[in-house]
Amino acid sequence: MNLSELNQKRILVVGDVMLDRYLWGDVKRISPEAPVPVVRVRQQSEVPGGAGNVAANLAGLECPVSILGICGNDEAGNRLRKIFLEKGIEPLLQESVARPTITKTRVMARGQQLLRLDEEEPRILSLELEEKITARFEQKASECDVVVLSDYGKGIFQTPNLCQHLIHFCKIRGIPVLVDPKGADWTRYQGATCITPNTAELELVTGGAAEESEQEMFQSASAIRRQYGLEWLLVTRGSRGMVLCGNNNSPLMIPARAREVFDVSGAGDTVIATLAAGLALKLSFPKAAQLANLAAGIVVGKLGTQPITHTELSTAIELNDMQRQSTGASKIAVLESARILVKSWQSSGQKVVFTNGCYDILHPGHIHLLHQSRDMGDRLIVGLNTDTSVRRLKGNTRPIVAERDRAAIVSALGCVDMVVLFDEDTPLELIQAIKPDILVKGDDYRMDQVVGREAVESYGGRVCLVPLLQGYSTTQIAEKIASTQHY
Repeated sequence: MNLSELNQKRILVVGDVMLDRYLWGDVKRISPEAPVPVVRVRQQSEVPGGAGNVAANLAGLECPVSILGICGNDEAGNRLRKIFLEKGIEPLLQESVARPTITKTRVMARGQQLLRLDEEEPRILSLELEEKITARFEQKASECDVVVLSDYGKGIFQTPNLCQHLIHFCKIRGIPVLVDPKGADWTRYQGATCITPNTAELELVTGGAAEESEQEMFQSASAIRRQYGLEWLLVTRGSRGMVLCGNNNSPLMIPARAREVFDVSGAGDTVIATLAAGLALKLSFPKAAQLANLAAGIVVGKLGTQPITHTELSTAIELNDMQRQSTGASKIAVLESARILVKSWQSSGQKVVFTNGCYDILHPGHIHLLHQSRDMGDRLIVGLNTDTSVRRLKGNTRPIVAERDRAAIVSALGCVDMVVLFDEDTPLELIQAIKPDILVKGDDYRMDQVVGREAVESYGGRVCLVPLLQGYSTTQIAEKIASTQHY
């Protein structure tokens, strides 16, 4: 799959746009005025919310995108336009004096949301505003590969005529229309290509529990799909993954791919944006849904509303392909696999540590150094000299243990996350390829003797020397073994 082709596609997002503000701070005391925490604000950030976050996800994937919605003639609206332009999103925002820009302010401390303040005046569109949106839509949609309708229940789709007009306009031109729904009445979405509810949203429409059993959930989803004339229905189920229902009688069950969940806000926006991107690339619906599931697993590992990026998704695709082709769960990796895994770990905020050696006859000194190295970060990669490399460095009598066995022994250690063999005299090329955050060697080296130091420091990494456990040496062990053979 080649995501780079997305820059040749165009997607139009229509819906309720809003400005998400975050106030980041520290809490060190309780207010004397009321039993509430006092937050000392350290930083403020602003991102597009609602349908704007769908557009931001598409922009993050480097797909040309336009956003059509309503904002007020106010400071928040001006700020929202500026943010869209900064992200490369074409803002087609219609101003309304009667409707201030929807703004949600979240107070954050210690990685948690303490409070949310909403500023909004949701109301049904005036006829004049509806006509302006319709005219702008018809002008822009004809140029697009996919259209996304992002309904947050704030007014833009509360009149069914507008929504139905947009869907009909696209349908006769063969443009897929994806809908992120709101509310219990989906009449206004009749005839859309696909709707992407979460479990709670599906339950609102079916009037019952959608999670009683897999079969009952699928039957409910299939009935809803037929009732509203949908080609597809993609149900997002949080930790239980997704279910895709189409014309055939068997659902596609897609397991969740999240590594660790920090914040689910905005995950639905990422799903529909990535689904749209996949369809723009002419992927089949099942493949586009699996791509969306992969993206959702990345964004729930972030704090706050943060869109997916092209690099993150590309890396996840490579990693997914590599894991699918793997015949086992071995920690021993070739260079290309190592590079992909390191990018995946680093994209999720993990610190990658690298050390290297021959590890010929593993002894407590090796174990000590490896444990110290692992304690410096989240993942430890060990570069291991091949047999050919060891012979060049230490002579024809070495190694005593073959590279395959040395790699198996080192990879069996719990503190080691990956072993990569290298054939050169030094691990410099390996270090330059995988770009670890921290490079570790024993303190029998000086800093100016550490191979790869300049490379690691050039991109902001660290080099550390750790104390060795005295009294252990592979050479001494080998000499002792040799001497006993004379008796």
